[in-house]
Amino acid sequence: MNKISILNVAVDNLSLQELLEQLDRGVVFTPNVDHLVKLQQDPDFCEAYDAAHFRVCDSKILYYVSRFLGSPLREKISGSDLFPAFYEYHRHNPDIHIFLLGAREGVAHTAQQKINAKVGRDIIIDSYSPSFGFEKNEAECEAIIDRINQSGATVLAVGVGAPKQEKWICKYKDRMPNVRIFLAIGATIDFEAGNVSRAPKWMSDTGLEWLYRLVMEPNRLWRRYLLEDPLFFWLVLKQKLNLYAAPIAVYSTESKS
Repeated sequence: MNKISILNVAVDNLSLQELLEQLDRGVVFTPNVDHLVKLQQDPDFCEAYDAAHFRVCDSKILYYVSRFLGSPLREKISGSDLFPAFYEYHRHNPDIHIFLLGAREGVAHTAQQKINAKVGRDIIIDSYSPSFGFEKNEAECEAIIDRINQSGATVLAVGVGAPKQEKWICKYKDRMPNVRIFLAIGATIDFEAGNVSRAPKWMSDTGLEWLYRLVMEPNRLWRRYLLEDPLFFWLVLKQKLNLYAAPIAVYSTESKS
């Protein structure tokens, strides 16, 4: 089975290696519990998700839920695992030039330097940390697009949080004709810069990464994890009982050209 339907999202049932081999061009999103909850009531987020070419599982909880629903996903592929695997996979590919967009001021540049040192070439060709609320500032967005286009980037990795990053990619991707691959990577830029620590592997592997992040950033994340996301489990139960109806749209299970 190539795609698994969880609520109103068709998730690609791929291994990380298969994704890297198939990812020649297109938009990649990494659905998790928070995404699926937000998608129940945000039409613009739904529109962005419907434009994605690949949607891969960014949550061990989704991985377990797929088994509960009887259609098991093969692998969890978080943005923070995908991105380093992507630049290592293309270490010697002269056609891959990555632009990093996201994180607080200076953090993306630090990530750029560290990744380039690790890879041994300037695979990250440029980076930019936008201002808070930049997505509502048309002048800044235009300047970002110009900078990306002038950089010669063929890959754009955006890490400004969901649903902002997905919506921004969807709105502006056609304005960047030289960019073949768009990656929505969340907090990955912070991880690559060493600005934020990732959860221990055992917590990530057992579906407890959310707890680690909640403990690390309680003021920012308590509402998401304790008030908003529990709705997900009720909706999954309704899907299991064939009682779930997508409130906005059901995404096509066909791959986009």
